[in-house]
Amino acid sequence: MTEVTEDQEESLFEAPPMAEQERMVEAILFATTEPITTRELEARMPHGCDAAEALVYLRKRYEGRGVQVMKVGDAWAIRTAADLGFLMQKETVETRKLSRAAIETLAIIAYHQPVTRAEIEEIRGVSVSRGTVDQLLELEWIRFGRRKMTPGRPVTFVVTQSFLDHFGLENARDLPGLKELRAAGLLENRPPPGTLPGPETDTEEESEEGQSELFED
Repeated sequence: MTEVTEDQEESLFEAPPMAEQERMVEAILFATTEPITTRELEARMPHGCDAAEALVYLRKRYEGRGVQVMKVGDAWAIRTAADLGFLMQKETVETRKLSRAAIETLAIIAYHQPVTRAEIEEIRGVSVSRGTVDQLLELEWIRFGRRKMTPGRPVTFVVTQSFLDHFGLENARDLPGLKELRAAGLLENRPPPGTLPGPETDTEEESEEGQSELFED
């Protein structure tokens, strides 16, 4: 029986060439619907593979193409190039849209995370209905964060990786400025809390628009 030398044994576990690792990463990213981390990539690849290095080459190869390799939080995905998103509009049927209260609440969480409900209400100048927060949680665009080390230990809210992926962001720092959001009509300039003529709630605000839920027809 032929004895396997130490050098031969090491060669059995030698990683594939980088070009082949790049192809493997490309195949995995195309097959997965959710962003995937480098650790998860390497768990599917042969022993000794370097998914992070393969991603560098793959990302460069896709520069300027119709689809791009994008980082979403701490994970990776293949997505349509941002400037070609208009080509997909005919395939998307919009049946519902977020109410102003939900947009404002979501924007505040994205910019001020981790943030408590009381802090959201302080910034908006109106109370936040439970339904608004519940629906954002159901959309999986926000999640519960760590509890704040203040009296009562209130829970905080933060945006999720699904939120970043939906808007094509690597992290929350890539969000547009507050001035841009106000210019686009996504945020209103409200007077500071305590200067309003009377108590105001989401229900009262949205009833003026005929909308008391997160979504509107």
